[in-house]
Amino acid sequence: MKFGSDNHEERCPEGHSSAATIATISAAIAADPDIDSSAIEIRMLGPVVLLEGFIKKAADRDKIISHAAMIVGWENVQDRMLSRFPPQ
Repeated sequence: MKFGSDNHEERCPEGHSSAATIATISAAIAADPDIDSSAIEIRMLGPVVLLEGFIKKAADRDKIISHAAMIVGWENVQDRMLSRFPPQ
C-alpha cells in the first residue's frame, strides 16, 4: 500500500526534509521534562508522522502527539504508540 510520495520534500511546501522534520519533533519531545520518550520512534510516511513505540504514562500520549502536531499539523500525525504501564 502506498500513500503518495515517500519523499517528504516533494510533499512539503516548506521544503523540509524528512530527517529535519523527525529531528525537530524529537527535539521538541526530548525538551519536555515530563515525557519519557526513550521508547518512542518517529518515522515519516510521505507527509505523515508515525509515532510508534511504548509510553509509560497515559498523559505522555497526548503530549507527544501535541508536540508532533505543532510541527506538522494534526491531520499529519498517526499514533501507533502502545501503553506499557509499570505495575503498581
